[in-house]
Amino acid sequence: IIACPCALGLATPTSIMVGTGLGAEKGILVKSAAALEQAKKIQAIILDKTGTITNGKPILTAAKSVTTMSDTDMLALAASIEKNSKHPLAEAIVAHSKEQKLALQAVDEFEEIPGHGLMGSIAGTQYFVGTRKLMDREKIEYKEHLSDIEKQEDEGNTVMFFASKTELLGIISVADTAKETSAAAVKAFADLGIQVYMITGDNERTAKAVARGVGIAPENVFAQVLPEEKSNYVKKLQAEGLTVGMVGDGINDAPALTQANIGIAIGAGTDVAIESADIVLMKSDLMDAITAIKLSRQTMRNIKQNLFFAFGYNSAGIPIAAGLLFPLFGFLLSPMIAAGAMAASSISVLLNALRLKRVNLK
Repeated sequence: IIACPCALGLATPTSIMVGTGLGAEKGILVKSAAALEQAKKIQAIILDKTGTITNGKPILTAAKSVTTMSDTDMLALAASIEKNSKHPLAEAIVAHSKEQKLALQAVDEFEEIPGHGLMGSIAGTQYFVGTRKLMDREKIEYKEHLSDIEKQEDEGNTVMFFASKTELLGIISVADTAKETSAAAVKAFADLGIQVYMITGDNERTAKAVARGVGIAPENVFAQVLPEEKSNYVKKLQAEGLTVGMVGDGINDAPALTQANIGIAIGAGTDVAIESADIVLMKSDLMDAITAIKLSRQTMRNIKQNLFFAFGYNSAGIPIAAGLLFPLFGFLLSPMIAAGAMAASSISVLLNALRLKRVNLK
């Protein structure tokens, strides 16, 4: 009777059940017990920029033609190509063009070039909208405008280039502001002893400007990263012996979310990202990632306490029931006392697990 292991069997699942339930109440969906256990071990976390650190709703801040073409005509051509893309930056350009009631044209031979930009033909002329990498690939010169470009980037703008097959036609700047809670979340990660990194496809100047704004060290910024390369940066940190968490929201974050020890998806993100993640933040608030880690730590501590209660009764009761005290005191453990002790151990475990509901995760 005293050796009954029922409390031992209850110790872990009761804490897991209460922990995941508490997470759900706070808008944190933990998909498995393994995810809840692993979250406490995170030593480094990589945050995607767009939609995770920032609001993911960029706005157009400037559109400047660098030829005799007017600014509005240049923007209308660029928006005509961008309307075929679902990228947040593209949507910002199209939204601004619609506000200005610009006439968008039909596009032929549209192509998305991952990590670089877009290509399309309008009235037989081929145009490109994208990053420096795209300009370098197409051998389009932009260096004479570099000082203006770098000034925009230092202010946290993402600068895109609009060009024909032969020359640069315009420069378009788009800004995506950081979420109100991002800086507080970065500080909270650091307070938990977790190294914070940022990863983005943006150029280094823009990336570091955003990172500075939320308190991420410049050396911890991975910029100009192609979508298919994101998981490599996770592997790089894992190769250093770190347990890595990844927070993202887009389709291109899915491989990195899968590669990370713990993938955390923003609830407002794509279905692919949510499916790839171990934990989903339904409120899309980065502070909830802090709560998830604290919840993991508290749950694992609670499990250890439960195991102590379970083993404590057995460790003390079994030797007595086996007659340890009989030669000295003539005392044997009554089956009724043994049954009471076993019931008490189970009740202790359950009550301690329920105590998790009152834990402060702020």
